[in-house]
Amino acid sequence: MLRFVKRDEIGKRQSIAIRIAAVILALVVSGIYLFFIDLNPVQIYAAMVKGAFGSAYYLRETITKAIPLCITALGIAVAFKMQFWNIGAEGQIMMGAFCASIFALWTPNIPKTVLLLIMAVAGVIGGSLWALLPAIFKSKWGTNETIITLMMNYIALKWVNYLQYGPWKDPKAMGFARIASFTDNALLPKVFKINIGWIIAIVLVVLIYVFMNYTKKGYEISVLGESENTALYSGVNIKKTIVISILLSGGLCGLVGMIQASGVSGTLADNVSGGYGFTAIIVSWLGALSAPIIAVVSVLFAALIRGGSYIQTTFGIPEAVAQVLQSMILFFVLGSEFFIRFKVEKKISKAVEKVGEAV
Repeated sequence: MLRFVKRDEIGKRQSIAIRIAAVILALVVSGIYLFFIDLNPVQIYAAMVKGAFGSAYYLRETITKAIPLCITALGIAVAFKMQFWNIGAEGQIMMGAFCASIFALWTPNIPKTVLLLIMAVAGVIGGSLWALLPAIFKSKWGTNETIITLMMNYIALKWVNYLQYGPWKDPKAMGFARIASFTDNALLPKVFKINIGWIIAIVLVVLIYVFMNYTKKGYEISVLGESENTALYSGVNIKKTIVISILLSGGLCGLVGMIQASGVSGTLADNVSGGYGFTAIIVSWLGALSAPIIAVVSVLFAALIRGGSYIQTTFGIPEAVAQVLQSMILFFVLGSEFFIRFKVEKKISKAVEKVGEAV
């Protein structure tokens, strides 16, 4: 008989080895699946790598997808570090984009630098306020933040839908439910033909790393996540710490909304979040809630998404096949986390134990 026992500690080398083994196993199983549907696994994998990194254009597309994943995952990591399960990143991205769009659409003639700064601040405030309600409920009444943050995603989505079909509908869109495009003043500049969100992401990775590891408040967040009783004994203000960390978490997600609306979509739309809020949850966990690792995982995830899109067009593969490949890899990589935390041992029966004790 076998049983799973929680590990006391695991070395970095062993942890990395388990993750690498999971990726290899995922590629093998996915290769068998591709072989049975008459596709060459080697060609498919090579095409996915090419689609993600094979040219300057493909690399730019991959980085563009990595930007929202990275910043959103950083925001989620702050909340998760405190054991606050923020599943509302999608809604926070939406509301950040909405607040930034107010200034982009209503004050388009402000100087570009000033307007972009105002939009960024508005995006942060929008995401923070959207995360504040479940934080207040959690700190005062101990409510389940998972349900509240999840439900608030749909409220944000429907609000943007309403604006598209109602008061913000562009009269020049020939009947389509579309909000007017931003002026050039409200569009993020590009560096190396990529919106400057990638620079913002790098800066935030450094800042969040320093904040979580070298500041008092970051320490308090970590302590509160480990044990509320320990936090109380240490003199941590529980309610204040919860509110501050969630404001930071929601603010980072709201900033993503501004970046996506200004740097990618060029307007406010109901698909501005692009599912990044949910994908970033996985990125955050695989990144072990550590900012530098999250940055690396974000690029790899973006490459997986971009590579999946590429093989669809190159080989005429249905979207479902590409999604199966992506899901298979995710399944094994996430499964590896279980074996990092637990080890397999042989379970000895009580009868054998008694015989051993007697001897």
